[in-house]
Amino acid sequence: MPQYVRAKGSIFFFTVVLAQRPSNLLVEEVDRLRRIYQTVQRRHPFETIAICVLPDHIHALWALPDGDTDFSTRWSLIKSGFSRGLDARARSMSKVAKKGIWQRRYWEHAIRNDEDFERHVDYIHFNPVKHGHVNRVADWPHSSFHRYVEEECSLRTGQAICATFKVRSANRWWARFALPTLRSMHTSQ
Repeated sequence: MPQYVRAKGSIFFFTVVLAQRPSNLLVEEVDRLRRIYQTVQRRHPFETIAICVLPDHIHALWALPDGDTDFSTRWSLIKSGFSRGLDARARSMSKVAKKGIWQRRYWEHAIRNDEDFERHVDYIHFNPVKHGHVNRVADWPHSSFHRYVEEECSLRTGQAICATFKVRSANRWWARFALPTLRSMHTSQ
């Protein structure tokens, strides 16, 4: 088994998936997921840098406190808290109630540098478009993209100027998808 090096106070990208795909359980029960998520976050602090809840999986980017690398406990509490108490209908829809509704494992990736960070934030926010759930990033309601727009962008003379997402020619995703979304949001107001 490979030895994983986990730096203190690191930033991690996660993909957590339901056992039965396709499913709409996570968006149908998104309020329940939010409550459990916030409860775990209060008891075991971490910062959610970016997140997107899709019908059958979650992508998240977390910053853990210095000296703390125990994301597995946090995800275990979120997954078990969400599953516990689901009504029988929701469990039976998963077709794997006896085995649990979540895949046992999840994908984790330690963020290496600024470019890796930006690439994963972009990936998280663009994922609903990639899976065909919406045509524009801004149209997916279960994403931190909206928070990013509110916190990081200011509108000046009809154009979005963003501090965190400085538009670079190398960042094709931003130029191709995010700027048109922000411009259309501004012109529709």
